[in-house]
Amino acid sequence: MTFDEKIEQAAQWVREADGLLITAGAGMGVDSGLPDFRGPEGFWRAYPSLAHEKLSFEEMANPSQFSADPTRAWGFYGHRLGLYRETVPHEGFNIMLRWVEHMERGAFVFTSNVDGQFQKAGFPPSRVAEVHGTIHSLQCALPCQQTAWPADAFVPQVVSDTGRLANEMPRCFHCGRMARPNILMFWDSAWVDKYSEVQLAKLRAWLPGSSRRVVIELGAGKALPTVRRYSERNGPRVVRINPRENAIDPQLGIGIAGGALEVLAAIDARL
Repeated sequence: MTFDEKIEQAAQWVREADGLLITAGAGMGVDSGLPDFRGPEGFWRAYPSLAHEKLSFEEMANPSQFSADPTRAWGFYGHRLGLYRETVPHEGFNIMLRWVEHMERGAFVFTSNVDGQFQKAGFPPSRVAEVHGTIHSLQCALPCQQTAWPADAFVPQVVSDTGRLANEMPRCFHCGRMARPNILMFWDSAWVDKYSEVQLAKLRAWLPGSSRRVVIELGAGKALPTVRRYSERNGPRVVRINPRENAIDPQLGIGIAGGALEVLAAIDARL
C-alpha cells in the first residue's frame, strides 16, 4: 500500500470505530519538543552534563542513583518534571479528542510515557493508563508505605552546567526519608504500582465494550516493546505510526512512516 492508501484506510477505520484505543510511546512527545532519548547520543544531547561521565539513560533512570548520588538523581528527574510541566501538548492530541466526540465508547489511553501530556491535553484522567507510572506523583524511596502523593508542591531548581538539584529534595510524608518519582525505573523493586494497576483495571473493563475498536499507536519503538505488544494484542485494526519502526503484520494492521502529528493531521484531513 502507498502512503496515501494507508492514510485512507486509517481514516476509514476511524470513521467506522465505536471506540479509540490510543497506545503511545516516547515518540508521541517529539512534536511537542520533548526528547525521546533515542540512543546514548540523543540522551547526552538532552543532558550534556551527563555526557562526560558516559552515563546512559538506563543508568540514570535507576533507583540506585537516589542512594548513590541523590542530588544528581533528582537533578535529572527534577529537570524532566519542570520540562513536562512547561510543555504544551501538540495539535495531534486535539485531533484525537475531536475524533472521539462521535464515538459511542470514547477513547482510552495506554502509555509508557510518564509525562502526563494526555491529561494536560484534555483526556480524562480516568481514561489514561500509565503503565510505567507518572512523574507528577511522588513516593517514598524505600518505600515505607505503598502510597504516593502529588508532586505539585515540589518545584525543582536544577543547576544547568552540573545537572544537579540545588534546592531541598522532596521528603516522604510518612517517614521523612527522601522521596522519588512514582515511576517504574530500570531494575526497580521499590516502585509503588497500585495506582497504575487501578488504571489498567479500568482499561480492561473498557475494552470489551468496543466491538469496532481502532488502535492508534504513536511513537512506540522496539527497544521497550511493551506498547507495541499491547497494540497487537488488541487489534486487528492497528494503525502503527512511527518514523522508522512502523512494520506490522498485515493481519493486525497497517504501519505508516511519519511523526505523530504529521500522520494524525493527514488522517484528519480525510475525515
